[in-house]
Amino acid sequence: MQHVPVIISIVFLLTSFLAAWIFYLAAGRSKAVLLILLIMGVVQSVAGWTGFYQTGGPSPRFVLLVAPGMLVAILLFITKRGRIFLDGLDLKKITLIHVVRVPVEIVLYYIFLAGLIPQLMTFEGRNFDIISGISAPIIYYLVFISRKAGRRLLLAWNLLCLGLLINVVAIAVLSAKTPFQQLSLDHPNTGITYF
Repeated sequence: MQHVPVIISIVFLLTSFLAAWIFYLAAGRSKAVLLILLIMGVVQSVAGWTGFYQTGGPSPRFVLLVAPGMLVAILLFITKRGRIFLDGLDLKKITLIHVVRVPVEIVLYYIFLAGLIPQLMTFEGRNFDIISGISAPIIYYLVFISRKAGRRLLLAWNLLCLGLLINVVAIAVLSAKTPFQQLSLDHPNTGITYF
């Protein structure tokens, strides 16, 4: 990625591997899950590396960046097999996976400094997703270690984290250089289209 220090790219790659590894463990070391994560990661990485998402102005190719993950999530929730899979995930590990949001937010900040995303997408703007990552170890401790809090707190916290994630994804999509761009018209989000 142009104008971004190599260390930031390395941090992002390591964060991606960490997230995939934790999810793999949460899924009971499922080889199918690992294979799906690897395939999706390789396909998206190659597309970003080759400039597939950057070619020619506002492009419908952006949908291919966002749609696969959303499709998988929707299928998990609407199919019986998907819900069984989700119910079988290790709740402790799924709670801890949120810690990867801290380095992701730091990476986003440096990508903003490089001029590839708008400030809106950082913790200096309207992105408060870092709260999820910072609070994850606290919630983990309260719910699973000390047992001073129960499933209600865990559910409320997860709903808050989901809201924070929806917020930043909406900002990212509405700031992207697409025909439906509504935010940051003078400084569009191009950073997410890179490897």
